[in-house]
Amino acid sequence: MENMKQRNKLIIFVFCFLVFFIFIWQQIYLPLNSSDTEDRLFLIERGQNLFQISGNLEKQVIKDRFSFNLYVFLKGGAGRLQAGEYAFNPSMSIARIADKIISGDVAKETILIPEGWNLKDIAWYLENKGMFQAEELFELVGFPLIDYSHNSDLSELKDFSSDHDFLTDKPKNIGLEGYLFPDTYEIKRNSSLEEIVRKILDNFGKKLSGELREEIKRQEKTIFEIITIASLIEKEVKTPEEKKIVSGILWKRLKNKIPLQVDATINYITGKKTTKVLIQETKIDSPYNTYKYGGLPLGPICNPGIESIISALYPESSEYSYYLSTSEGETLFSKTLEEHNLKKAQYLK
Repeated sequence: MENMKQRNKLIIFVFCFLVFFIFIWQQIYLPLNSSDTEDRLFLIERGQNLFQISGNLEKQVIKDRFSFNLYVFLKGGAGRLQAGEYAFNPSMSIARIADKIISGDVAKETILIPEGWNLKDIAWYLENKGMFQAEELFELVGFPLIDYSHNSDLSELKDFSSDHDFLTDKPKNIGLEGYLFPDTYEIKRNSSLEEIVRKILDNFGKKLSGELREEIKRQEKTIFEIITIASLIEKEVKTPEEKKIVSGILWKRLKNKIPLQVDATINYITGKKTTKVLIQETKIDSPYNTYKYGGLPLGPICNPGIESIISALYPESSEYSYYLSTSEGETLFSKTLEEHNLKKAQYLK
C-alpha cells in the first residue's frame, strides 16, 4: 500500500514537472504573436541589468519576464547581454530575442554605394536617408574639388592612413575621393560616421588584394595613380572590354605627354551629367581640368569599382588614340584626330 502511494506521488510529480516543462518551453520558444512581424526598435543602454531588460521587453514583445530570465540564466548569458539598438517583433520567440542580445546582433542599416558615385553623391545619399548631414562627411574625409595645399588648417580632416596602408601614397592635399569602395554595406544602427568610413575603407583594403598591390609595385606606379585612372575609366565607359581599351589610350597619352581631355573631369567640376561638354567649360581653371592641364587630374573624380581598377592596372594596347562616348552609351574609337572630329560632328550634335 505504501509503495502504491509513493508511486502515485511520483506519477503526480512527473506529470506536474512535464506540465511545467511544456509551459516553460512554450513560453520560451513560442512567440507572443506569430502574425505580428512589424519590427520595434528596442534600445538597451549600457549598465542595464537582466531584470531591467526583461521588464522593458515584457511591455513590448515577450510573454513574460520570468521565462526570459530563466532562459538567459540557463544559457549562461546574464553577464553577456550587450547594449545597443535592436529590431524585435512579437513573432520572435524569447529564445531568439535573448540570443540576439547575447550575441550583440543589433539592428542594421543597409548602405548602397554604386560604382561611379563621388563624394557628393554619397554625402547626399546619407543625408537623404536621415543618417548624417552631407557636410559631416566632407569634414571627415575631405571636401570635393578642394586642393588642401592652399588651406592652412587641415586639422578637421581625419587621417585614416595609420591603419589603412593603401592610403600612404595618397597626397595629403586631397580627401578620400576614390577610396570609398562601391558595395552594399550592413551598418549597425547608430554607428558613427567614422565607424562607417572605416568599414568602407576596410573593404577597399580587402578588394585591393596582395596580388594587385604587387603588380602596382612591379609597374612602378602608385595606388593613387591607379585609383585616379580607374575613376576616369569608371565615368567614361561601361563594358570590361571598353574599359581596358580606354585604359590603354589614357596611359598612352600620359606617356606621350598628351592632355587626357577626359570629359568626365569637366562634369566633375560642373556637376553636370552629360556627354556634351561645352568649349568654354574646357577652359575652366581647375586642377581637375584635363583639357587645360596635362597629366592626371588632382585626384580621383569618383569611387571606382574593382573592374575599373583592374582595367587601369591591366590596360589593353590598341591602335586607337581617341574615343568618344555617345548619348546612347556607345563608345566609338578612332585612330586619328581627324577621324575623331568627324565622329564628334556626327554624334554630338
